[in-house]
Amino acid sequence: MQITTKMVKDLREQTGAGIMDAKRALESADGDFTKASQIIRQQGLDRAEKKSDRTASQGLVWSYIHGGQAGQSGGRIGTLVEVNCETDFVARTDDFRTLARDLAMHIAATNPRYISPDDIPADVLAKGEAELGDREKFIEQVALLAQPFVKDPKRTIQDLIKEQVGKLGENIVVRRYARFELGAESDPNQES
Repeated sequence: MQITTKMVKDLREQTGAGIMDAKRALESADGDFTKASQIIRQQGLDRAEKKSDRTASQGLVWSYIHGGQAGQSGGRIGTLVEVNCETDFVARTDDFRTLARDLAMHIAATNPRYISPDDIPADVLAKGEAELGDREKFIEQVALLAQPFVKDPKRTIQDLIKEQVGKLGENIVVRRYARFELGAESDPNQES
């Protein structure tokens, strides 16, 4: 099948891939746009795995306030999230800023207690598993990276971050967060 410039352009716009990556994916998929998108996504995940041990000391802190009136800054729930990457250049991109905003909004909506499943103490994990009868379901409820993304439940937060690592070419880490809700009690188990 003949791969046109328009096909490459459309795939690039959807996936954020480079020109040659988009062209090679379309060639590998014999022009099938859906298969080419999956190839690009898998390449991004592979790149993310390779970059996971690189130091991420740049980034930004993003805030999100939910429940205020239009034009007002006050609301019932607020979050702050620190998202790190490798360079200040990437931290200033629209894609990185969108990721930080989405993470802050997601934290406001889901109230995770830990960043990673690895952060959950063994006793808390055992108690949660006993209460729910399902270890994975408990982890999904309390660990940010394991949670389904509120805007697209087919993807976890970890998947969302890995996709951006593949797209932006740098390691990305959620370092810490804080969530505030009017009238809510402090959670002594919150590790953020």
